[in-house]
Amino acid sequence: MQSLALIEVHGWAASMAVLDAAEKAAEVVLEQVELNDLLGACMKLSGESAAVETSVSAAIEMARQLKASCVARALLSPDQKAWKVIEAPPEFSPLMECNVVFTPGKSSSASPEKPVNGNGSFALGLIETQGLTAVLEAIDAACKAASVEVVGREKLGGGYVTVIIKGDVAAVKAAIEAGKARVDSLGKLIAAHVIARPSEGVLGLLPK
Repeated sequence: MQSLALIEVHGWAASMAVLDAAEKAAEVVLEQVELNDLLGACMKLSGESAAVETSVSAAIEMARQLKASCVARALLSPDQKAWKVIEAPPEFSPLMECNVVFTPGKSSSASPEKPVNGNGSFALGLIETQGLTAVLEAIDAACKAASVEVVGREKLGGGYVTVIIKGDVAAVKAAIEAGKARVDSLGKLIAAHVIARPSEGVLGLLPK
């Protein structure tokens, strides 16, 4: 049985940046992402033991650079009986109006979103705020500042909302900077990141 990386990060935007770093560091496959009640996401990646350990190290380092709370662990050849709780069933939260368990390649009948198409030859921008007004103001400013496409938004509970845009690297960077500047007076900025050439797992988690 392959080994498993468990990477739990506070915040959706930081989770996507950490996932991107983990996938680019080693040959691992994203199996599932599960949201928790602590405003975080637990990502489960499989691969050979050495690859899993490398991805965990890369995830911890990226989280450190982002100053994001992160707990990461490599489970080497997890026991088959443990999979009963490691692998979570599909779940949709009516309160947050979103899935709380994401499995790449599988859609929930309660929320039939499709992944973004593309080979990753573009950049993604993410702005996460605590407060809906702040994030809507931010995305409006971002769209006015540069030629970018709005991918969608994700809720994480606790008022945390992330908006996601895509475009070429320069445009996305300019848009994210413009969006960040509009948040301060309206809400709390949790995170703002640009991911160049996003990894397959990140792309698989994005709404169309």
